[in-house]
Amino acid sequence: MKGQFKGVVVLGGSSNGAVSLIATVSPELTKHIQAGKIIQTIAPIVGGKGGGKPDNARGGGKEVSKLDEALAQARKLIA
Repeated sequence: MKGQFKGVVVLGGSSNGAVSLIATVSPELTKHIQAGKIIQTIAPIVGGKGGGKPDNARGGGKEVSKLDEALAQARKLIA
């Protein structure tokens, strides 16, 4: 997906009681929003942590029931 368009992508999923999060930001947008900061903000919502670079980051946690809340927070950060 990263190479298909310019913008911000935040994905989250759960499996076996664990949450995985990933964020990517087009290079021309990293002055305004950074993938690492998105993940650092939303990962604690699911009881975890994460980080990365301005254009690509990942994280996770164990609170599967809060995945929707974390993704909603990501939408607010991007808006």
